[in-house]
Amino acid sequence: MTSTTEGVRRMVPDLVDFPSPDVSSPAPKNKDRGATPSFDNVADFASSFSSRTSTHTVSSMVEISLPEQFVAHKGCKRNMNYEELRGEVLSRNEGRIVDNDVINVDTGKFTGRCPKDRYVVDSGAAHDNVDWGAVNIPIQEATFDKVFALCSERLLSLETLYVFDGFVGSSLKSRRAVRVVTELAWHNHFCKNMFIEPTEEELANFVPEMTIVNSRAIFAEWEAHGLRSETCVAIDVNRGLGVVTGTEYSGEMKKGAFSMMNYLLPLEGIMSMHCSATVGKDGDTAIFFGLSGTGKTTLSADPTRQLIGDDEHGWDDDGVFNLEGGCYAKMIDLNPRKEPLIHAAIKRDALLENVVVDENLQCLYSDGSRTENTRGSYPMHHIPNSEPSGKAGHASNVIFLTCDAFGVLPPVSKLTTEQALYHLVSGYTAKVAGTEQGITEPTTTFSTCFGGAFMPLPAKVYATLFQKKIEKHGVSVYLVNTGWTGGAYGVGKRMDIVATRQIVSSILDGSINDAAFSTPDAFFQLSKPLTLNGVAPEVLDPEQAWADKDAYRATCEKLSGLFAANFLKYSCKDEFMASVADAGPGGRALL
Repeated sequence: MTSTTEGVRRMVPDLVDFPSPDVSSPAPKNKDRGATPSFDNVADFASSFSSRTSTHTVSSMVEISLPEQFVAHKGCKRNMNYEELRGEVLSRNEGRIVDNDVINVDTGKFTGRCPKDRYVVDSGAAHDNVDWGAVNIPIQEATFDKVFALCSERLLSLETLYVFDGFVGSSLKSRRAVRVVTELAWHNHFCKNMFIEPTEEELANFVPEMTIVNSRAIFAEWEAHGLRSETCVAIDVNRGLGVVTGTEYSGEMKKGAFSMMNYLLPLEGIMSMHCSATVGKDGDTAIFFGLSGTGKTTLSADPTRQLIGDDEHGWDDDGVFNLEGGCYAKMIDLNPRKEPLIHAAIKRDALLENVVVDENLQCLYSDGSRTENTRGSYPMHHIPNSEPSGKAGHASNVIFLTCDAFGVLPPVSKLTTEQALYHLVSGYTAKVAGTEQGITEPTTTFSTCFGGAFMPLPAKVYATLFQKKIEKHGVSVYLVNTGWTGGAYGVGKRMDIVATRQIVSSILDGSINDAAFSTPDAFFQLSKPLTLNGVAPEVLDPEQAWADKDAYRATCEKLSGLFAANFLKYSCKDEFMASVADAGPGGRALL
């Protein structure tokens, strides 16, 4: 039996009986469901969506038995230890050792996620629950099954395949068992770093609730099935299945599992979040929302606090919990002075991606010639002050991190509850170079909940859950700009990380509560502190930092208009969201 990465066909035709896909009637990309009903509490709202369905339902994939065929494969290497993985990666020439005894790999053509090639199966409960559109692009179940079968057959045809069995979620009440099957050993290494490892007993009795396959199979029939390219990153939330093909960027695997959790958890009344989280010595939990490149990982790597996690979390009735078992940090411009904990975490068993090295194999972290999205994954225990349980109590402070490329948002603003909901839903930032394919400089974006690419449900579901948390636990919410000051991108300069750390420290130690705040401004309705220990007053007031005041005001008007235009897609359909809109830029609620 032969295989090729150039065009794999059905190599195990008797594996399972797959029906021929029907491409005559493509799934609708937008469904008019009418106005969203109003509910008095989040429980009623969540129950209006279909409840959690078993991931082990009988379907055309016969997915109860298929995951077991991977483990039964004679060449299956499952849950290897780090030394075994190291040997596999090096013996297969998938990576090489660079300084600090770390493996560095190259991800090939794609050095970031492919959001335009990301799909969600439009069937079952998902048909009515998912917020379909340009982010959650529908794919027919039959097409998904064809791609899943192609990847599965390729994996089962290989002499060696790699399986990682583990968990997504530190809370035993809501965690999901995930199986990731890969063709490349270094992908398995990544999964070992990023997911939660099972105990020996858990592994012996492991039953996957999610199965993600990742292979080099090429789906040659992509055009006939309505896909954008041969790259296909897709999830089926009804059956707990995921597939990655046409890209070797490892982040697609963890984001696939995260997307499924962002669908499942809110339907159980649990808030899911694209955020980092830390806990202080007194048990005070802080949450940092933000897209990649806004500082989530950097600002949560605080030696005075314990790290719960750096990217993906849930918030239930017991508190905040990590969904992952490791960290996936940007390596570009990594500096031991500015990011000592992350720099120290890049040691044996960490895994680098696309980092440029010199002739002596020393990492050149400031070199972005390969990509600005150089990455490093490492297990949580590489951070000495990480919280071993991956859990903490309810948050007392929530910080929204935004990278404002216009340079007009204040470095820090305290938000009302309505403003907090507005900025959560808006998720404004600038896409930082390299995070996605084709992004070479900061580009303005609005991403629902600071992670729209991974949020399958309508924005109101997440906003309503967040409102309940704020009101029940008395949470303080802040908007922190880690972007530009003194002018827009190309004119101004990036916020100094030292000043940003001081702002965050004042939030976490409560000293910001002693500051006097300005009245809400006319453009964004934001109130900023007039003074703050350790931060120059001209830094706190963005207008002072601009030499050209007319240009500043014109830029404020432009960005305020962009906020308002973006929020129309939420407020025009729903009274609740319309009331939230009045507290945001362009509104009048606070003026």
